[in-house]
Amino acid sequence: MDAAEVEFLAEKLPITVVPNFTQDKLYLISGDVGPFTPGIPVEVPLWLGLNLRQRSKCRIVIPDWLQEEKLAEKKEEEAQSKVFTEMPCEHYMIVAQLLLSAEPEGIPNSQQVKTLLKDIWDLRISKLRSSVADFILSEGSHAKLDRLTHMEINSIRPFLPHSLDQVYRLAKSVHNTELSQTQD
Repeated sequence: MDAAEVEFLAEKLPITVVPNFTQDKLYLISGDVGPFTPGIPVEVPLWLGLNLRQRSKCRIVIPDWLQEEKLAEKKEEEAQSKVFTEMPCEHYMIVAQLLLSAEPEGIPNSQQVKTLLKDIWDLRISKLRSSVADFILSEGSHAKLDRLTHMEINSIRPFLPHSLDQVYRLAKSVHNTELSQTQD
């Protein structure tokens, strides 16, 4: 799965919008949304909320987890923990980037929010890289990846198979060398 596919999955997540128009229910393949009444919040898929916002048909209600205080708490929790912590949203980076670009005025202290998101991402990627290094050094055959998001897994995808292939080749080479020495 590449980054575009991960973004596609993230755009299916529900968000709340406050429409400024009237319309009956929309019957989508993924489910019905609406009806839309001005001033009354309604839950829609992220892609639809972004489309409506782009056309100035609604205001997006920013999720609680995207507030500066909540992100600061999450950053501290992630920094204190040796393992990955549960993220408030499976696709937190993608959702945050899309919302920050679509509704920047709706997010108080948006620059600080961006910085906190980047710090959280950096902490988690650093943990992931050290976990991968430990896994390779331990010559493990499988690993359990708890609480990682698709985008985080996707970030190591190009690196991990090649690393494991090299470890396998080195181990095979050492084994063949030892086998030939015992036969001599």
